[in-house]
Amino acid sequence: MVIKFESTKSDPPTLIYMGRDKEENEHLIRWGWPEDVWFHVDKLSSAHVYLRLQPGQTIDSISQELIEDCAQLVKANSIEGCKINNVEIVYTMWENLKKTGDMVVGQVGFRSQKAVKKMRVEKKNNDILNRLNKTKVVDDKIDYRLEREKRDTRERQKEREQQRILKEKEKAEKDAVEREKAAYSYDNVFANSEMTTNQSGYESDDFM
Repeated sequence: MVIKFESTKSDPPTLIYMGRDKEENEHLIRWGWPEDVWFHVDKLSSAHVYLRLQPGQTIDSISQELIEDCAQLVKANSIEGCKINNVEIVYTMWENLKKTGDMVVGQVGFRSQKAVKKMRVEKKNNDILNRLNKTKVVDDKIDYRLEREKRDTRERQKEREQQRILKEKEKAEKDAVEREKAAYSYDNVFANSEMTTNQSGYESDDFM
């Protein structure tokens, strides 16, 4: 199962979700989406929180309010982190997560440390947590793998449609060029024909 929240600090509202234990976190690590940004308390155990980016959005364009929402959730759902102030939060794109065979369940590393961003949370913000908790939904029927496969199918269909549109556009442009060439060739032939006729004609005064 997964716990879902909705942040109203964007338009439309943004989906935030997290696992309830290390086994669920393991599934999220494996079946997250490329559009997901992963949040965790640095160097302490905590929930794995994911922010689902909007179309066209990047990790660098996330508002500070959205980042704060996710940071407050991971701090509040860290046994140690929730008790102390000035906690450091790390976040990165899901695709930057790395799982190796020697890691325990729920543990994860990074492919590139340079792609990991950090921020600090001074203390718990109950206003943020209360707002998010009002949107809380526990989804105990979710199939992580199926949801990811559906997403990938939609993306492949979208890509094929974009390729089809691109090919049609290229064909239309090519046909337009060919028509322009044909029209230019016809105009030249017609112009040359008129010139030849004029040059081979006779003036009536020659027969007077």
